[in-house]
Amino acid sequence: MKIVQGIKKPNKSFVLKDATQLKEPLVLVFGNRYMLENDQIYAEVSELFPDGHIVFGTTSGEIIDDTVLDGCVVLTAIEFEKSSILVKRSNVADFKNDDKKLGEGLIAEFPKENLKHLFVISEGSTVNGSALIEGLEHLKNTSFGLSGGLCGDDDRFERTLASYNENPKEGEIIAIGFYGDTLEITSSNYGGWTTFGPERIITKSDGNLLFELDGKPALDLYKTYLGEKADELPKSALLYPLSVKVTDDAEPLVRTILNIDEIENTMTLAGDVPEGARVQLMMSSVDDIANGAFHAAELAMSGREKSPELALLISCIGRKLVMDQRTEEEIEEVKAVIGDNTVISGFYSYGEMAPFSGQDSCKLHNQTMTLTLFSE
Repeated sequence: MKIVQGIKKPNKSFVLKDATQLKEPLVLVFGNRYMLENDQIYAEVSELFPDGHIVFGTTSGEIIDDTVLDGCVVLTAIEFEKSSILVKRSNVADFKNDDKKLGEGLIAEFPKENLKHLFVISEGSTVNGSALIEGLEHLKNTSFGLSGGLCGDDDRFERTLASYNENPKEGEIIAIGFYGDTLEITSSNYGGWTTFGPERIITKSDGNLLFELDGKPALDLYKTYLGEKADELPKSALLYPLSVKVTDDAEPLVRTILNIDEIENTMTLAGDVPEGARVQLMMSSVDDIANGAFHAAELAMSGREKSPELALLISCIGRKLVMDQRTEEEIEEVKAVIGDNTVISGFYSYGEMAPFSGQDSCKLHNQTMTLTLFSE
C-alpha cells in the first residue's frame, strides 16, 4: 500500500506530503463545503491524479494525522498493491427518497466474490442512514464488512455534497468496494455519552421522522429541555442527543437531529426512531469523549493479525462541539492505540456507520468515533 496525503487551504493549491507516483489510486478528498463548491476542485485533483478514483465528501471538520482542521480540504491517495477497489455512486433523487431501495440498487452493482468491505460516503442532509444500511445489507449470507459516514456541513445543516469522479453535488451516495484475499479490514465505534432525565416512549414516528413522545409533540418537549438553547436548533441538539433503545436486550442507538419542522412540530433524525422505543436525553464531557475514542480504537485493533497501514476516522460533529479547542485529543487517543506508523485521514460527520463490537450487522450511529483500519 502506497499513500500520499495533502492539504489545501483557502485560496491555495494542494500541498502534497511525500509525493510519489501512484497507479490508479483511490483518492479521498474531504473538505469544507464552501471549498468543495468550487467548480475547479475536481479538475485540480484529477490533474494531480489523472487515473485516480476520486471521491469527494463535505465535512464538519477535516482529520489528517493527529490534526483537526476547519475550512480546509484534506486529500489521501491510496494505491492498493495486492488488492483492488470498485467505486459506484447513486443519488437519492433517482429513488424518490426511498433510501432502502437506493441501498439495494447500489449493492447490486458489486460482484460479491472476494468482496471484503464496503465503505460508504453518503450525503448527510436528508438521508435516512438506517434505511440505507438496511438496503445495502438486504442480501442474506453476506460476508463483507460495512462502514462509513454521512457528510457534514460544519454546524450549519444547510446542505452536504459528495461525488465520484466529478464535481461534488447534492444527494450523492458513494460506495467503495474493497476486494482481495490479502486485505485485513476492521471497523468499530464507541461513544462515551451518558443518559439523564426521564425515559420516554416514542408514540408516533415514521422512519427517521419523530412526531410524539408520550403522546406529546416531541419538538415541544425537546425545546422545554433545551430552554434558551432551543433558539439555536438544530445546532444545539448536538449537545443533547437521544438514546434510543428499541428492545430491552438491544444496544442503545444514539440519534441526533438533522432538521426541525416548526409548522409540523416534528424532528428529522439521522436514523430510524421506531414507535415503542424508549428514549432519553444524553450528555457528555471532554474526558468522556476522549476516553470513548480510545476505547473505539482498542475495539478496532482487537484480534487484528497485521498492524494497520491506513485508518479512516469518522467522528460526529456533536463530539467536536463538546470538545471545542480540545478536539484533537480524541484523535491523539486513537493514534496512541493504532500506532505512529498508521496513516490517518477522516472527517467530522452527521452520522457514522459501523457494527457494534462482536456483531456483523452495521448500524447508523451518532456521537461516536468510528474507525475503519486497512492493511494489505
